[in-house]
Amino acid sequence: MFQGFSQESVDFMWGIRFNNDRTWFEAHKDQYKAHLYGPMRALGDEVYERFQEKHADLNLVRRVSRIYRDARRLHGRGPYKDHLWLSIERPAEQWTAQPVFWFELTPENYSYGMGFWMAPPQTMARLRARIDQAPGPLESLARRLNRHPRLRLDGPDYKRPKGEASALLSPWYNKKSFSLGYEGPHDSLLWSHALADRLLEDFAFLLPYYRYMLSLEGDPAPSSP
Repeated sequence: MFQGFSQESVDFMWGIRFNNDRTWFEAHKDQYKAHLYGPMRALGDEVYERFQEKHADLNLVRRVSRIYRDARRLHGRGPYKDHLWLSIERPAEQWTAQPVFWFELTPENYSYGMGFWMAPPQTMARLRARIDQAPGPLESLARRLNRHPRLRLDGPDYKRPKGEASALLSPWYNKKSFSLGYEGPHDSLLWSHALADRLLEDFAFLLPYYRYMLSLEGDPAPSSP
């Protein structure tokens, strides 16, 4: 069972940020396994298993990121990431195009929620078409989100707006990609098992939004995304 992260988890992430080389990592590999990867794996396993018990119809899988960067895409950076994340998602070759539930821990903060790493243009075009044709269901979801004490809509906007929608749905209409989530500094929640309970509570809240995004796959492809 997940018991929380610790100051050692954060210390390791700061350490690898400022000492991003093989020698330092190998000397601190046990710290990485015990205090960062181990707790992240335990958190992912528990949240996935408890979520899957209620929503087996979604056919989800659990993933935990590797700390090793792709050697082909270092772009002058060190070979290791200074953060770690987990996701609960549908298995897919192009996983970045799928909505996912996620949790991420960095040296400065943590975040979690539901959304896309990189929504395909066709998906967002389908969303705009759905808003144009039947805005009611998303309006209800948007009002519900606006009342939530923690979760917020986030994501990059198109530089040139794609069109107009109601004041309520305009923030959704012109997104290139989006997420619904929380981001904040390290706090007492991070150090305890209560973090797993919080993720399950908010993932349950986000489930109707996840199902809404999945339902877009059945809509006709707009002629011009």
